[in-house]
Amino acid sequence: MKSTTPIKLERLIRLDEIFRQQTAGRHTASSLGAELEVTERTIRNDLEFLRNRYHGPIEYTKTKGWHYTDLNWNLPTIPLGEGELFVLILGARMLEGCAGSAYSVQLRSAIQRLGERLPETTWVNLQQVASDRVLFRTGAKIDLDPQIWQSLETACQRSYSTQMTYYTASRDSVGDRTFDPYLLHIYRSTNPYVIGFCHNHQAIRWFRVDRIRKLEILEQSFTRDPSFNAQQHFEDIFQAEVGGELQSIEIWFDGKTAPYIRERIWHPSQEIVEHEHGAITLKFVAEGLQELKRWVLSQYFSVKL
Repeated sequence: MKSTTPIKLERLIRLDEIFRQQTAGRHTASSLGAELEVTERTIRNDLEFLRNRYHGPIEYTKTKGWHYTDLNWNLPTIPLGEGELFVLILGARMLEGCAGSAYSVQLRSAIQRLGERLPETTWVNLQQVASDRVLFRTGAKIDLDPQIWQSLETACQRSYSTQMTYYTASRDSVGDRTFDPYLLHIYRSTNPYVIGFCHNHQAIRWFRVDRIRKLEILEQSFTRDPSFNAQQHFEDIFQAEVGGELQSIEIWFDGKTAPYIRERIWHPSQEIVEHEHGAITLKFVAEGLQELKRWVLSQYFSVKL
């Protein structure tokens, strides 16, 4: 039997979980696509795959949407090849490094269960290669509360407002706020953020998840701001600074620093203008200047050191 790709496997498992949550509401191809962050066509193909390949009891009605007609049916074993399992091992270790302890137990359990599909010697060899030949280092680690992270996941998926007690490092103070979480974002591997609408500021804000001291999911649901577009949002900001007006920015780098700037894409809108003696000007359009100032100084001192 032809194996299933890791990405598709993840979607099939997630669809199975959704259909078993009978209180989760009516599911359409559009709503499922939005939740799994894929197109409606991809969702329809996945549903057909489950019905035709595994005889999944999936039906669509106007009142229930897409649903299981028999909850006693179980998703059968889906075969994985060695290469696919190896990719999953590496991906799990990358995610574990990024999100700290939030997924540690679940990741180790899931990978171990997948490993049971292969002969023991093959599994050991894969584990050894992943451990000895490919290393992931994330620098400084954070103390992330897995319960808070998972509660935010639930609130994001089901569009529930939250009440949080948050520590603001710049003011060294703790305060309460009502917040509608739109999405979770891990920046630079070890900086976990939740992005959404802050009722206190009446604006889109980022909050470091490891600075949330207490989180309560409220009974009230929220509707996302229709003008918020995640892709555009990330394209407008520079790294992790949110707020302010869009500005045209031009930064001149001398010939000694320029090679380090050329080797990466720092912003989606960037343009590099070449000058004499290897110097360049980096141009882009973004919000805010504080993060930009810190970045320019970091480039200068990293080259000097």
